[in-house]
Amino acid sequence: MKVVFIGSGNVATHMALALKEAGNAIVQVYSRTLENAKLLADRVGAEPVDNLKDLNRAADFYIFSVKDDVLPRIVTQMPSTTGIWAHTAGSVPVSVLSPHTKRGALYPLQTFSREREVDFQDIPLFIEGESGETATLLKELAEMISANVRFLSGDKRRILHLAAVFACNFANHMYTLASEIMSEEEIPFYLLNPLINETAAKVILMEPKAAQTGPAVRSDEKVMQKHLELLNDPLKREIYSLVSRSIHIVSGNR
Repeated sequence: MKVVFIGSGNVATHMALALKEAGNAIVQVYSRTLENAKLLADRVGAEPVDNLKDLNRAADFYIFSVKDDVLPRIVTQMPSTTGIWAHTAGSVPVSVLSPHTKRGALYPLQTFSREREVDFQDIPLFIEGESGETATLLKELAEMISANVRFLSGDKRRILHLAAVFACNFANHMYTLASEIMSEEEIPFYLLNPLINETAAKVILMEPKAAQTGPAVRSDEKVMQKHLELLNDPLKREIYSLVSRSIHIVSGNR
């Protein structure tokens, strides 16, 4: 298959590399900044472009991997093509690619960092197509790089993306706050690694609600008050109080 990538960020980088390894031809990589396009294009043997008017019109797939708020503007500048247009966003409907009729979504449920390698075979890919034919062709492309491909409507994909923000982005932010708290006292963050690993392992094997532990579950007000007194940052105190209250309510004060 001939594939054009519109965007050269983290998602585009990992997906383009996986598709290239699976035997597809990445013919072009577009970025508003030519140097960014070149960084990815050089890795996949593609032509870098910084003008949408220069896009190859004969590709089979055009994969849009750009910021959600930029996507509508990009679409209005796209030349006419006969290939399938698919975006990788979790919270954007496929209608954003209108009036192109062969449109869909190819959403990878994973966190990506450009410098960290991932095995795409393990990544769930969620497919939506404006038509049955488009959905089938997207599924065939997705199955070249992932062993876990599923159809999912746009409405459910948005809910999945919302849940992923809680499970991944918010969880990682908590690690960041924990790291800041420890670094202030020159305590190495890696001491938390066994705790982090066990926390993640437990929620795979049991319901997250049942896996919850800590002073908020026990309503240990004395411990929580001492923790609040140790926090000098008002925002961290606010977060601690709000999350503790949520834990207490959801856990039902076990």
